[in-house]
Amino acid sequence: MTFDPASYVFSQPSAATAIRASTVLPARRENIEIRTEDGHTLVGELALPESGPVTATLITLHPLPTHGGFMDSHVYRKASYRLPALAGIAVLRFNTRGTSSPRGTSDGTFEEGIGERYDVEAAVRFAVDRGLPNRWLVGWSFGTELALMYGAVEPVASQVEGAVLLSPPLHRATDEHLKLWAAAGKPLTVLVPEHDDYLRPAAAEERFGLVPQARVVGVDGAKHLWVGEKQAARVLNEIVDDVTRGGSGAAGLPQEWEGPVATAAV
Repeated sequence: MTFDPASYVFSQPSAATAIRASTVLPARRENIEIRTEDGHTLVGELALPESGPVTATLITLHPLPTHGGFMDSHVYRKASYRLPALAGIAVLRFNTRGTSSPRGTSDGTFEEGIGERYDVEAAVRFAVDRGLPNRWLVGWSFGTELALMYGAVEPVASQVEGAVLLSPPLHRATDEHLKLWAAAGKPLTVLVPEHDDYLRPAAAEERFGLVPQARVVGVDGAKHLWVGEKQAARVLNEIVDDVTRGGSGAAGLPQEWEGPVATAAV
């Protein structure tokens, strides 16, 4: 059965609620379908602020689907739960071709990052067509490969402000792709776990030295999957700092919420 975000049941607690992994804050959420140029239908979800302007739009690109990555990978799920309410950010999540999640399965089969070019282009086009402003690519692991390979070339480059990368392995993305980002001049923030399985901070500094505007941030204690609330919160704070004018604040995003909340199944 396809998960329907309208099924969240919100209630008003008598006191402020600590924001935990399963805490869902108010937003306008809808299941979406994205049509690619090569004829596939991708399934996803769009979460918008319940009220007020959209400060930024995150077009999220998930980790490797052959190793369990999908639109519900935990950092992206938490972004959709929190950022519309806490920062006015629209969060677009979707399954790349052949990928399944509780939302459903996208058409096609995994194509090693090649055919997925059409998926990236279609997701960006969807955000443009919906009038979503200040669009940023956010890639995680395999998703960083897609952002690096296709984010600095048309038709995507002129439609996004920049990108935030989480745990880039730099397996499929090459120095040539990094040089395209350098030439584009668009902001590129690279969050690299201290204990990453593939690329650690010192090596990332060297590789991303090809992109003068890249900001490489080594994150102490973190691992490739950003497990734990502390690391997930750090990632969300960094994203908000990069994509919005107001940022996450001196103390980071709020850790409590005084309005209605729902609880997601984990």
